[in-house]
Amino acid sequence: MSVNKVILLGRLGQDPELKYTPGGSAVCNFSLATTEAWTDKQGQKQEKTEWHRVVVWGKLAELCNQYLAKGRQAFLEGRLQTRSWDDKDGNKRYTTEILASTVQFIGGATASNNTQVDSSYNQAPAMGASNNQEYQVSNDAHFASDDIPF
Repeated sequence: MSVNKVILLGRLGQDPELKYTPGGSAVCNFSLATTEAWTDKQGQKQEKTEWHRVVVWGKLAELCNQYLAKGRQAFLEGRLQTRSWDDKDGNKRYTTEILASTVQFIGGATASNNTQVDSSYNQAPAMGASNNQEYQVSNDAHFASDDIPF
């Protein structure tokens, strides 16, 4: 048995970047910063920020592009994935990223109609899954069903 699960709560370091594959699938990339703070033995406050590459596919990718922005906080769940490719000089390159299956947009930003969006969308976890994906929306008091863009 094995488990590959990532849970992050952090802030976006850049605006999301949305692209479409030749087959028409949406893919959104963004970086998420998580920060750990502690006090060292000398009583000095210390802080370390870790940057995470996040990849989101399908309708959830389009929603992330629409509602997330640099500085916005997001809570996500997904799995680690490592990819490799050859760069222009023929060197093998690797990157490890989080393939997000669920993203929750946390406070701060507003939709175009000035209604605060604070909702959770769940993407099917398997690549190549049916396009009939089920999206879960939280029962937040600041969220109305009219805010759902689909």
